[in-house]
Amino acid sequence: MPGKTDVASAPVAGQADEPKKVEKKVTYDVNIPYKLSDAAVQGTRYPDYLPTWDKMWFEPLAPFAFEDPGLRVTDKTLPNLLGRPGVTVTDIQPGFASVVEGLQLSALDAAGRDELAFLIARRKVLAFPAQDLIDAGPAAQRAFMRHFGKLNYQPVSGCVKGEPAFHVIHRHGNREEIASYLEHQPTTTLWHQDVSYEIQPPGYVLLGMLEGPAVGGDTVFAAADEGYNRLSPAIQGFIDKLTAVHTSAKMIGHAKAAGLPFRKDPVETRHPIVRVHPVTGRRCLFVNKEFLTRIEGLKAPESRLINDFLVNHLVTGHDFQARVKWQPGTVVMFDNRSLIHTASVDYLDDGGNAHPRHMFRLCAMAEKPIPVSPPAE
Repeated sequence: MPGKTDVASAPVAGQADEPKKVEKKVTYDVNIPYKLSDAAVQGTRYPDYLPTWDKMWFEPLAPFAFEDPGLRVTDKTLPNLLGRPGVTVTDIQPGFASVVEGLQLSALDAAGRDELAFLIARRKVLAFPAQDLIDAGPAAQRAFMRHFGKLNYQPVSGCVKGEPAFHVIHRHGNREEIASYLEHQPTTTLWHQDVSYEIQPPGYVLLGMLEGPAVGGDTVFAAADEGYNRLSPAIQGFIDKLTAVHTSAKMIGHAKAAGLPFRKDPVETRHPIVRVHPVTGRRCLFVNKEFLTRIEGLKAPESRLINDFLVNHLVTGHDFQARVKWQPGTVVMFDNRSLIHTASVDYLDDGGNAHPRHMFRLCAMAEKPIPVSPPAE
């Protein structure tokens, strides 16, 4: 549960336990549903993980000390993680992303979790099928993820009741909502880095699949470090010096305009376009079209041109992307600092209704993005 400095216990004016009926078209993010059908409520195997909108308020995140657990690893053979009997690693792509089998995340001690962080930093995405952590309950999942950093509280989407660190991803039906979204957008993909507007954005992120369609609903990742490496030295030298403004104002503004609950005022933060990963030392593009609003020192058309170019470079770079397929019981952990990703809402029946897909996300906040060169005094 959040502490006193994070959440005010008193109700907030304009907030509600459940979202109000939305009359306007939903055009912000098809991946964040705000209403549940009766069929969704009655048909779920995990009713305790249905999204709720409790009355709470989050104050701005203050700077905090962070030590990446991957930096504590001295034995690069990872004996507490990969040295266990029966553990196998199968790469999804040569450059990054792997499936790890024969290992229960819940069984890892502190040293094993440090090694897990190190491997995630190296491989960027790890998928763990058939995890008992899925059925261990929110308290166990929260305690596991807390090892990797201070947990993030999502300002608009539904969470597990009493557990604001859980971002719930739930779809079942939602035909009108999805159709409304696709009247305005040609695709459901929304490439982004999670919560990039915070002063210390997430590093390690956990996604857990509770229920899902037999086919579809994949998550696609693009490697932001390899994307940077593919650029010319001239472009690299130019963007190494750039700083961008990230804000949650669009997301919060959508919630306000649609009469939906929100738990935090908009946040605006300056971050480098290129950040240095503290574990690998690699330079990573830190861009997206959802939260990045402008690049400092550039005029508006120039700013849009550079951001659009870099995002499109990552989105179309299929030779440094990985597609992760899901099955119930799978846990995926990824490094938000070196990736950009999107979900795929392609699990629709012939009538446009979504097959059930129910997941949760936990984000561990990390360091303030490290620029290529320290800012001038």
